Amino acid sequence: MIGKIAWKNMWFKPLNTVLSVLLLTASVSIITVLILLQKQFEEQFTSSMDDIDLVLGAKGSPLQLVLSSVYQIDAPPGNINYLEAKRWMENPFVASAIPLAYGDNYKGYKIIGTTPEYISKYGGKVAQGNVFQKDFEVVVGYEIAQNLGLKVGDTFLGTHGDAEEGGEVHEDKPYTIVGIASKTGKILDNVILSNIESVWNMHDHDHSHEGEEEHVHADGEVHNHEHDHEHTADCDHDHSEIVSYEGKEITAVLIKFRNKMGIVTWPRMIPQNTEMQAASPAIEINRLFSLFGVGLTALQYLAYGIMLISGISIFVALYNTLKERKFEFALLRVNGATRFQLLKLVLIESLLLCITGFVFGMIFGRIALYFISLSSQAEFKMAFNPYQFIWDKEGILFLITLFVGVLAALIPAIKAYYLNISKTLANA
Repeated sequence: MIGKIAWKNMWFKPLNTVLSVLLLTASVSIITVLILLQKQFEEQFTSSMDDIDLVLGAKGSPLQLVLSSVYQIDAPPGNINYLEAKRWMENPFVASAIPLAYGDNYKGYKIIGTTPEYISKYGGKVAQGNVFQKDFEVVVGYEIAQNLGLKVGDTFLGTHGDAEEGGEVHEDKPYTIVGIASKTGKILDNVILSNIESVWNMHDHDHSHEGEEEHVHADGEVHNHEHDHEHTADCDHDHSEIVSYEGKEITAVLIKFRNKMGIVTWPRMIPQNTEMQAASPAIEINRLFSLFGVGLTALQYLAYGIMLISGISIFVALYNTLKERKFEFALLRVNGATRFQLLKLVLIESLLLCITGFVFGMIFGRIALYFISLSSQAEFKMAFNPYQFIWDKEGILFLITLFVGVLAALIPAIKAYYLNISKTLANA
């Protein structure tokens, strides 16, 4: 009965009620979006750099190198010589090294030359078809296959560069889809993978020399069939390997060490001895989180400020309504209502306002995150889940919302509790 009266009283002045609910909805929406964004952003970034101790790449911004190589959301600072990188990849300290070579895209999705180990590095597998084995065979990420309707056996043409439009289309060298990767929720879902030789061959504009014939094998070796007959067969094989990789470039190398010594020493050794740099994903992403966290904290303060204004609005609405309805409260007392019931009536009215605002805030916050996810997926190939619930943080937000409601109703409820029946009715 008290709850029903409180609900009707809440809409006694609908304009005040709508204003209070809108302010509370806005604050809860902003905080909900920030909670979900921060949680999922950190999860995605942290999970994507698992088992990557250092990234080897061209000198420049280390953060740019990490973002472009690990997360595929920035342009790389440049290319590095493959033979020079290979010497470090074969270092005894290195447990695994995965080379990456960029150059083309298909409808905005990067085509990455790499090894099959890249798929398992991100916890994926080939769900349909097989792993690439020959030049211009590719494995497509799950999200790309879903978004573009691709399937095993389809062919497509790559576009030079990172931009979806404006680049040169390689019409003479189509890619063939031989596999589709499983869904991982990581960057693997939004990339197209081939072997490194495909990237090299796609951009190899060297012409064969007169009197010589070169043949590119699937393993990337270029064999010159005009041999020097004074050399042995072994010497010819070694020479072909040198010719094969001479002048070849890659974009970066994802490195995992056998022990922590390499993580400490390589970032200093490599820039001193080579034209490359070694960036630590953990350090750079922590730096990014600290910058990102400043903006999130500022927005959270703004949202809590809006919530405070909402609480003041609820207080003003209840206080003014109390003055207008004091005769109604006096009649309720005459008809048997206790002081505690009047106090409870005002509190319930305030809490109903807050709960309504909280529910709408949760709904609109997730709608906002859905549109943010569409934008980030189109721009950065990173999606967010608007249906996730973070019970601990959102539970605390609910308690804070209820506390605002209790605080706003405290003075009006006390005044209703101590209402003088006889004096109020006498002045009627």
